[in-house]
Amino acid sequence: MTANFLIGLREGLEAALIVVLLLAYVSRTGRVELVPRIWAGVGLAVAVSIGFGALLTFGPRGLTFQAQEAIGGSLSIVAVALVTWMVFWMARTSRTLGSDLRGKIDKVADGAAWGLVAVAALAVGREGLETALFLWAAAQATGQSTTPLLGAALGLAAAAGLGYLLHRGVLRVNLAKFFTCTGAALIVVAGGVLAYGIHDLQEAGLVPGLHSLAFDVSASVPPSSWYGTLLKGTLNFSPATTWLELAAWVLYVAPVMALYLRSSRRGMRRTAAVAAPAGGTSTSVTV
Repeated sequence: MTANFLIGLREGLEAALIVVLLLAYVSRTGRVELVPRIWAGVGLAVAVSIGFGALLTFGPRGLTFQAQEAIGGSLSIVAVALVTWMVFWMARTSRTLGSDLRGKIDKVADGAAWGLVAVAALAVGREGLETALFLWAAAQATGQSTTPLLGAALGLAAAAGLGYLLHRGVLRVNLAKFFTCTGAALIVVAGGVLAYGIHDLQEAGLVPGLHSLAFDVSASVPPSSWYGTLLKGTLNFSPATTWLELAAWVLYVAPVMALYLRSSRRGMRRTAAVAAPAGGTSTSVTV
């Protein structure tokens, strides 16, 4: 549940930040008549994301066990690739996100009504589709259906509340630090999803090594125990892990985490250098 709360919070806040930036710009430029177009785009993005999540959940039913495992394993790997791209993309573009969105608004504001709807739908929809796929993969990894959705719903609700406070100017958040910390946590979660995806492919017979275990601590960490459930829900930890799953986790998390933290440190140094006043002290990145 904790991992899915984190997914919902981070992805939801990214989407909320986009909406806040869009609303703030049209308000400050005196084009409040464009606000309904933004909300129409957001509504379209939410509907498409929910539909995509329903397709992932109910689409594979009726297939053979091997086919379900093959689809689940493949989509889990795709979800890991997307979330990896997402955390690096946000670390790289968070400093220019506002100006990019303002440029898109200026291009379509005086054109057809669907232009701004498309901007809002694409900007928010990208986050929604990524969230739906990664939540589905995380739910498959934990073997539960209700708890992951509850965690994600709480995360999204918290993100919506933070977005509202940002829009009202009540809250100021150091977004650079927030996205750096949550991005690092998501890389660990993605490592667990990747390992589970490999396990699915092993169950489907597409990848060897299903019975070649690196360790089996099921006796010490029973999957049904509270701490076993906690480890499964937060880190997708499996008490019985094959060598291939372990190798996939290590070979993903170690280099990706190192590259991500190095990229984030460089980005924060560049931001501090740009924001530093004449006296030489830096300011936080805030909204």
